[in-house]
Amino acid sequence: MRILLIEDDAMIGKAVRHGLSQAGFAVDWVTDGRAADLSLANGVYDLAILDLGLPNKDGMAILATLRGLGNSMPVLIASARDTVRDRIAGLEAGADDYVLKPFDLDELVARVRALLRRHAGSGSPLLRVGTLVLDPVRKSVTKEGAPVELSAKEFAVLEALMQRPGAVLSREKLEESVYGWGDEIGSNAIEVHLHYLRKKLGSSTIKNVRGVGYRVTEE
Repeated sequence: MRILLIEDDAMIGKAVRHGLSQAGFAVDWVTDGRAADLSLANGVYDLAILDLGLPNKDGMAILATLRGLGNSMPVLIASARDTVRDRIAGLEAGADDYVLKPFDLDELVARVRALLRRHAGSGSPLLRVGTLVLDPVRKSVTKEGAPVELSAKEFAVLEALMQRPGAVLSREKLEESVYGWGDEIGSNAIEVHLHYLRKKLGSSTIKNVRGVGYRVTEE
């Protein structure tokens, strides 16, 4: 899952980016409002973490622009503005959650996961397709109850597919979900990950829809 971090404090930004990356997310980080607008316009993100006190364009204005365009992507405000009025204003403007600085990084990651589950229409942290079960928190996968060892990128590709069971995702969409800015991506990297996933999970688990993309299916 790909997250846009909008934060102008270098120390906080580095810590949050590192923590989210360690939790398995692809993270892009921008430090001002105009860059945030340009990045959000790409439509490649699953969630945004938004500071409010930003240069060039305030976080509330960024949120208003996003919602005004009809974009329902989850937004988590992370701000030092700590009055009840500030929190109410943020939520009523369209934010899905609001955390106060300083925050615990583990709690932030848990809130991100909860928002992504809610947006996907699932209350369970586990992703299930047939006998295939993926646990995003424990970074574990089982097939018919047996554990399956995956690399970090294999896990990320499978998670992206299982977040949208039955949907066909193009190679480009999988790249956007799995890789962040600055990551080196080989021309056939996704195909290589999918090859190894099929070897480990069974060739019929991930279907190739010719000319369109890939989907995870129940066997």
